[in-house]
Amino acid sequence: MTTTRELWENALTDLELTIPKAAFNTWFRDTHIVRVDDGVVFVGVPSQFIRDWFATKYHKLILASLRRLSENVRSVEYIISKHPKKSAEEVRPATSLGELPLENVHSQTNLNPRYTFNSFIVGPFNELAHAAAQAVSKKPGIAYNPLFVYGEPGLGKTHLIQAIGNSFRAQAPERKTYYITSEKFYLEYVAAMQSSRIPAFKEKYREYDLLVMDDIQFLSGKSGTQEELFHLFNALFDKNRQLVFSSDQHPNLIQKLVDRLKSRFSQGMVVSITPPDHESRVAIVRAKAASRGSVLPDEISDYVASTVNGNVRELEGAINTLLLSLEMRDGPLSLADAKELLRAAAAPKKSVSIPEIVKTIAEFYNIEENDIYEKTRRKEVVHPRQVVMYILREDFKISFPTIGEKLGGRDHTTVIHSCEKVKKDTQTNSELLQELQQIRNMLR
Repeated sequence: MTTTRELWENALTDLELTIPKAAFNTWFRDTHIVRVDDGVVFVGVPSQFIRDWFATKYHKLILASLRRLSENVRSVEYIISKHPKKSAEEVRPATSLGELPLENVHSQTNLNPRYTFNSFIVGPFNELAHAAAQAVSKKPGIAYNPLFVYGEPGLGKTHLIQAIGNSFRAQAPERKTYYITSEKFYLEYVAAMQSSRIPAFKEKYREYDLLVMDDIQFLSGKSGTQEELFHLFNALFDKNRQLVFSSDQHPNLIQKLVDRLKSRFSQGMVVSITPPDHESRVAIVRAKAASRGSVLPDEISDYVASTVNGNVRELEGAINTLLLSLEMRDGPLSLADAKELLRAAAAPKKSVSIPEIVKTIAEFYNIEENDIYEKTRRKEVVHPRQVVMYILREDFKISFPTIGEKLGGRDHTTVIHSCEKVKKDTQTNSELLQELQQIRNMLR
């Protein structure tokens, strides 16, 4: 079984062949793998500067190297973490920090046994998705078929849909369950075509009682794989087999996805997971710390929840930074210590200009940028313009008069009306909420 230390050592050996020696010694010294979570490799680096440099300069090389070494690697993230020191006498077991087993999925189902409903933290941001997932696990093929879960990366979609598989398997071990990412499904399909083994490929996937497929957005533009998935969907659905899918956006918003697949995905239950509110983030901090056998003071838990406003994965990265520091010191962790350790996470975000925001939203809605500024009442322009005003006010706290002035000299009362309309519509329009999430992702 490959450990994370062995994986990183092999990756460094590989990277050293492609990176100049001076640069390699400068940037890759004191780096290590902190942990691997569902195919996400968390690489520990000693400073914010190195973290930013890895993300912009070396990310593609690092990801490619890790994927060559293990097909289970899906992505890489970088967190600030000191390299764990070891004495000559110390012998660390393979399951200790820095040497977590990489291959921890069930060989037949491809499920991670740690992803269960019991370990899934429920809050207002995901309670509907959680309830739907539990209903599916209890009545597969009957309640919500298919189930489609969507939301931004790092919010727990993979955990939830794998929890369905683990629950189903526990209840009926004789029935066949399988989890796969759409990327791996695509690669298997291509390999089957190249080796003239399409009949065997079809037979393999049509035998499952529960099929869980992650990251559907990856199939965008891959017409042949979409065609195969469409026929597989029909074959399983007609036999009352349960299908579960996930994506980073609503199926209707996935570009270059054929309409008949969009229709199939939407015929069951489509539910979203949104970013967690403050109370939910506090609960996540406490639960993640407890899972590592640690307890953080309430003031630190509250600070982490207030400071790290990103997704659950980013929140967990901050927790790992604190817990690693706690494990390496003799005394307790103070609030001042936590603030210093997480200073990078609390750094102000890059400012975005109004023209950049207008351009981004115009591109999202596929309209001309100048249309936003013109005094036209065309329906296809009015809604994007109102979204621009809403984002400028809600996310960037720009005054109503300034928004009106910058968007073609409009009266501030028009801006107020537009913002209030969008805000009211978000209470009942789930597609609008998804649009706003996607736009905010683009603006980041």
